[in-house]
Amino acid sequence: MTYLMFHFVFTLPVIIGLAATLPRPLGGVGGRRGRWAIPLLCVIAFSYTTPWDNYLVANDVWWYGADRVIATIGYVPVEEYMFFLLQPVLTGLFLYHVLGRLGYADRRSGLLPHVLGAAFWLLVSGISFYHLRSGPDDAFYLSLILAWSGPVLAGMWLYDGKTLWAKRKTMLVAVGVPTLYLWFADAIAIYAGIWTISTDYTLGLKVWTLPVEEATFFLVTNLLVVKGILLFLYGSHESIQSATSKPSRADTPEMAQG
Repeated sequence: MTYLMFHFVFTLPVIIGLAATLPRPLGGVGGRRGRWAIPLLCVIAFSYTTPWDNYLVANDVWWYGADRVIATIGYVPVEEYMFFLLQPVLTGLFLYHVLGRLGYADRRSGLLPHVLGAAFWLLVSGISFYHLRSGPDDAFYLSLILAWSGPVLAGMWLYDGKTLWAKRKTMLVAVGVPTLYLWFADAIAIYAGIWTISTDYTLGLKVWTLPVEEATFFLVTNLLVVKGILLFLYGSHESIQSATSKPSRADTPEMAQG
């Protein structure tokens, strides 16, 4: 199986099926922002993942079968760049199904989950950066994944952890199902020799037959996609609004004295 065939089998049919069976138009989920959330996430994911993944391949953390890809840009196959876009679309569309069909009730809370979520990912990030600098080689890939994703996830909790906690049931389903599916697809791709994960830079632990690092990668990337879309659709955006809003003339000292 080639990498392109992998997409024809595992990603594109699912995306087409999810798009064709959406319970309502995209704009019906999260208002007008629903039309822009997935395209925006694709741009961010592509931009943020490209240098990181090129670094992985350049340092032999993973590699691909030369006869399994069409071409490469930098160190990374063209089909891998496609994955940077297809995974956010797949997971984002599934999230829209969850929002449109299940409609879990929001349960807001105080500051504690907000703080704990940020603190957890900051701790994970700190440990990962430490291991990148002085840790063993077999923790290299896992540390790269968590050092790359952890600060962003911490920032999401800091930005609007109340919304994330309120949407926790939605997140559980919208992250869990695509992650399990992509674990299955990834395991098949590794077995078929489309790509290979280095044994020198991995812990040797498995989730079923999948290296724990690969399982972690799809879990955190789906967390990034789902949390990013939820914040875009439902986040308060108070800090941005207050920073970008211009005071009306009635709020100026001259008008107040007028």
